[in-house]
Amino acid sequence: MIRCRAALARALRPPPRGRAHAVLQCHQLRCPSRSLMSSGVPGKAGSNLLLYLIVGGTVTGTGAYVYKTLRDNKERFTSRVSTVTRRSQDEEPSASAPGTHPKVPSHVPFLLIGGGTAAFAAARSIRARDPGARVLIVSEDPNLPYMRPPLSKELWFSDDPNVTETLRFKQWNGKERSIYFQPPSFYVPVEDLPSVENGGVAVLPGKKVVHMDVRGNTVKLSDGTQISYDKCLIATGGSPRNLPAIERAGKDVQKRLTLFRKIEDFRRLEKISREVKSITIIGGGFLGSELACALGRRARTRGLEVIQLFPENGNMGKVLPEYLSNWTTEKVRREGVNVLPNAVVKSVSVSGNRLLIKLKDGRKVETDHIVAAVGLEPNVELAKSAGLEVDSNFGGFRVNAELQARSNIWVAGDAACFYDIKLGRRRVEHHDHAVVSGRLAGENMTGAAKPYWHQSMFWSDLGPNVGYEAIGLVDSSLPTVGVFAKATAKDTPKSATEQSGTGIRSESETEAEASEVQISQSSSPTPQVPQQGEDYGKGVIFYLRDKVVVGIVLWNIFNRMPIARKIIKDGEEHEDLNEVAKLFNIHED
Repeated sequence: MIRCRAALARALRPPPRGRAHAVLQCHQLRCPSRSLMSSGVPGKAGSNLLLYLIVGGTVTGTGAYVYKTLRDNKERFTSRVSTVTRRSQDEEPSASAPGTHPKVPSHVPFLLIGGGTAAFAAARSIRARDPGARVLIVSEDPNLPYMRPPLSKELWFSDDPNVTETLRFKQWNGKERSIYFQPPSFYVPVEDLPSVENGGVAVLPGKKVVHMDVRGNTVKLSDGTQISYDKCLIATGGSPRNLPAIERAGKDVQKRLTLFRKIEDFRRLEKISREVKSITIIGGGFLGSELACALGRRARTRGLEVIQLFPENGNMGKVLPEYLSNWTTEKVRREGVNVLPNAVVKSVSVSGNRLLIKLKDGRKVETDHIVAAVGLEPNVELAKSAGLEVDSNFGGFRVNAELQARSNIWVAGDAACFYDIKLGRRRVEHHDHAVVSGRLAGENMTGAAKPYWHQSMFWSDLGPNVGYEAIGLVDSSLPTVGVFAKATAKDTPKSATEQSGTGIRSESETEAEASEVQISQSSSPTPQVPQQGEDYGKGVIFYLRDKVVVGIVLWNIFNRMPIARKIIKDGEEHEDLNEVAKLFNIHED
């Protein structure tokens, strides 16, 4: 205390003459005067004093102005600081200001590339086994994960004029649901993923992974953003193929073409179907036939002409035996569709205000819009940068039994070429396979180490009254045996969904398998191929390879897939397939 008082006394004592005097004069000034400029030795204390005053005044005035500005507009200040912080983080990805979060995390434990069914199934599986997991889905699609089957089925039968916006539909059983797997509230904001309590699933939409460094465990997005990961799933799906004849046709034809795959394609085609007079669907497979039936409904109510053409002899000609393919073709025609089988496109051009399709046999088709449904090409662009193997026969990334491509990389869904222990190496493009393979990949990403032995099923509906479910190798080039019976009112897709409570039928029986199959011996002969013109109400079609059942189609028979799965898994020869058909209660009233 005594030292403090002494120091205070010295500070208040009048200073001696000299350099310090100028400082004392500065406190005595009341108005500007020449003495301020001339005191002391020129170029030393006087000049320094002037400099101090000018700088001090400037700083004080600037500070007051900045303080007032910032206080009056706090939001602008906050925005500016955030911009500067983000810019700094972009320049130095490893640095991050305390208390701030980058918009896209620089590192995530689980990175899922692709935003479709397989990726969503994997995310749920990861979170089920690791409730605190932080999962980032990077998706080219601008939408949150959604199911694709309703895009070519139920959505077209909706009476809601706003269905393209709501994307809600009634299932065949009358229950309403959304096309999205989960609402936006289910997901965590991307910027909050690293810090949110208990982790979560975040979706980064509208972004594409363009480069993958497997050794460095990093990916690069199309905008230059880099993300590192611990475990990664590739679920990039596929892109719809186009016909070479259409690709050569030029931009004017391309403007009137739909390659059907996403929500935007459904919205666009739905709008076009209300505006044009004629739509031609090229392709006789699952998607082409489903869209033909869906649009055929509008042909009756709105006067829309719907044409379907394909090179096979009948609808689903690559899958169904010829007699059933022909019956399906007639069914599609009854829906109001002008079906042209054995039609190979030679060229497409613009003629006046319409499109002119020339076929190789000389026929010509005029239309306003074309939908090409001619298959899917797996998206494997990342294989080059990642050094991953692509199967030369089936396409897609080659994976082992645990769906692994490398030690910390898994592949699921349409892009995965996997080894089936019963049927050999395969690549499957169906909803059920995406669900099951995504789920298993998620389990294995959290340490389950389980092999993929599941026989995936698929289904197709030609409206609410005719549908089929299939499993295994269903190829019309294989020998087949069909057993049919008269259908009842409950043998329809509508009735099946009423019983199971779900419109996506594989959800109710995805991995189920019958524990035991008992087949009684019979001396009855092998069933004959049904005669042309028969009404195939319901039935079972067995596909054979070396006398062993490798594929089964259940025609208007539902909720029996576990039995079919068991038969294929057993891989046994059967003397009488009539007896095997009885396992599906085919003769039930």
